[in-house]
Amino acid sequence: MAEQNRPLAGVFWMVLTGLCFVAVTAIVKHVGDDIPAAQSAFLRYALGLVFLLPMIRPILRAHLTRRQLKLFAFRGVAHTIAVILWFYAMTRISIAEVTAMNYLSPVYVTIAAAVIFKEALPPRRLAAVVVALVGAIIILRPGLRELNDGHLAMVFTAIAFAAGYLTAKQLSGEVSAAVVVGMLSLTVTIGLTPFALAVWVTPGWTDVAWLFGVACFATAGHYTMTLAFAAAPLTVTQPVTFLQLIWAVTLGAVVFGEPVDGWVVFGGAVILGAISFITWREHRAKARITPAVAETKT
Repeated sequence: MAEQNRPLAGVFWMVLTGLCFVAVTAIVKHVGDDIPAAQSAFLRYALGLVFLLPMIRPILRAHLTRRQLKLFAFRGVAHTIAVILWFYAMTRISIAEVTAMNYLSPVYVTIAAAVIFKEALPPRRLAAVVVALVGAIIILRPGLRELNDGHLAMVFTAIAFAAGYLTAKQLSGEVSAAVVVGMLSLTVTIGLTPFALAVWVTPGWTDVAWLFGVACFATAGHYTMTLAFAAAPLTVTQPVTFLQLIWAVTLGAVVFGEPVDGWVVFGGAVILGAISFITWREHRAKARITPAVAETKT
């Protein structure tokens, strides 16, 4: 990888990454209840298999062991659950809430890394985790407003994405990135199939076109995110992800008529501030267990 000494390029690519993922969110919100959540998620991945073609040869050449196949299967199950819940949450709560609560995934990764892999959790990093969880409480405000199953879905979405990320970190040191990405697309498509068939409704061509757009924007987002990480360190690119929340709030208000909730923006800023601090501390310690926010996207 080239030396990460191009901060402006890193910021540019991360801005494009945010726009791509906000486009994904907007399209899923637009499709809404027209198609059940599990089926929408399945179509997103099934239509995106066209992008898997260049990865077939690296997967076959990897000669995956039984242990690696089990890890890929576990990651596929975790990601399957996460995307179903994410698609469902998009039909139940605002775009801003979905975006802000998705910031929690790196926090869960940090906690799991400490509990499962015995990663060090020094006082400053622990304090940042606590602050991030306070940010989540600010967003949800339990007891002060009505919560629905969409909020609960996003809590478990973030947990499932975190589980998938930790598994990917184990595998990334053993196989190429193409294999990791390709196996994710394959296993999640397979995992979503029975859930989609159970609730299947015949989609219109318009809905199919929109969901293919989701696949295109998601793939583009992961590609530009990779370019951002190659151009600049996470300490530069991580704070830029806050723009996703600003765009999500604006999009929700202008396009979907969702009221602007200042508490959601504030809570998201608190969470992202804590994540940025954790990232900065890990960068100084030359550790890389906590993912960037965008790395947990669909």
